[in-house]
Amino acid sequence: MAKLYFRHGTMSSAKTLNLLAVAHNYRSQGKRVLLLKPRLDTRFGQGSIVSRAGLEAEADLLLDEGTPLPRELFVGLDCVLVDESQFLPPSVVERLRHVTLDPGVPVICYGLRSDFRTRLFPGSQRLLELADSIEEVKVTCAFCNRKAVYNMRFVDGKPTRDGAQVELGGDEKYAPTCCKCFVERLPLA
Repeated sequence: MAKLYFRHGTMSSAKTLNLLAVAHNYRSQGKRVLLLKPRLDTRFGQGSIVSRAGLEAEADLLLDEGTPLPRELFVGLDCVLVDESQFLPPSVVERLRHVTLDPGVPVICYGLRSDFRTRLFPGSQRLLELADSIEEVKVTCAFCNRKAVYNMRFVDGKPTRDGAQVELGGDEKYAPTCCKCFVERLPLA
């Protein structure tokens, strides 16, 4: 049986780079891969999947609540890869789960586990509930050498808990942090 994978990590943990490497490996073997991403992720253009290392690819399909995922789209594929999966509505995660059953294609989702307030994103929560395999993509804290587990948001160079859960940005707005460095700069509520 094909599996649903959730590969999560903090900001700057090379999740997208990993996704693009997996896509390259499948394709170099002559296998068919479908690249998906949430429609709301427009940081690098509507359909672009871009890593901080400079690699990029075009998404084959943009996902939102109303995106149809007909069975025929997945027949004959060897793998489905999803970038920024934390932004998926839970119902889309459920439909991707179904793709692993019928027609039986592995689905590998890459994304953040939690937001800058240390709360799960709805898409990540559903992936944690449904995934057959949950793997962490690791990176060190921006302030020390411990493993990063949180994403710290900055406004005018200062850590904050203010703002909407979804606010697109990169290194200029977020940093991966360990628990100790997070709490030292922004005590947990």
